[in-house]
Amino acid sequence: MNLEEVMQELEALGKERTKKIYMSNGAHEPLFGVATGAMKPIAKKIKKDQPLAELLYATGNYDAMYFAGVIADPQAMTEADFDRWIDAAYFYMISDFIVSVTLAETDIAQAVSDKWIASGDELKMSAGWSCYCWLLGSRPDSEFSESKLNDMLKQVEKTIHESPERTKYSMNNFLYTVAVSYLPLHDQAVETAKAVGPVEVNKDKPKSKFLLASENIQKAVEKERTGFKRKYVRC
Repeated sequence: MNLEEVMQELEALGKERTKKIYMSNGAHEPLFGVATGAMKPIAKKIKKDQPLAELLYATGNYDAMYFAGVIADPQAMTEADFDRWIDAAYFYMISDFIVSVTLAETDIAQAVSDKWIASGDELKMSAGWSCYCWLLGSRPDSEFSESKLNDMLKQVEKTIHESPERTKYSMNNFLYTVAVSYLPLHDQAVETAKAVGPVEVNKDKPKSKFLLASENIQKAVEKERTGFKRKYVRC
């Protein structure tokens, strides 16, 4: 399938209700409002197609950008490609659920994520922390440096309350993911989450809310989900 054919199929799958939900989360025009599950039949026909994925991502259409992540060939992407993708990510559903997910299937994932975390840019930082969550939740513990992850826990404890909004969400999720999916540092992550306490977000809205990793970790422990690893990162 070519770009025009895919765009036509995506447009036909668009729903106004889904479009409104995406826009309420930060998406803006152009977009069709396609449910992610509705894309699977097209993805099965195409499988992986990096040139087509690049064309789709470059449209700036949210649905096309998401679908680009579905059919992308991560092994064919370079660090420069991922930098280009993250630069075009204008809200967290692109940075954390398209770019970081795709990055998580590469051998350069940790190196690129480290660079983004250190960038000081809200969405790059968010994508970097999110990528570690995807990695920890899918790869063997042996692929990670325990001392490095321990240092990252300390970084979260020291900086999460002063970090940008979306970065707070991803850092909070990192605490949870280390506790649940990386058993060597389970106890340390639990203690860090307790030390961090509630993390306030949505301060600019009429009513802010609080993220509490320790509570979610406890729920996962009670459900015996510690040690959880997913088989695939991308659907």
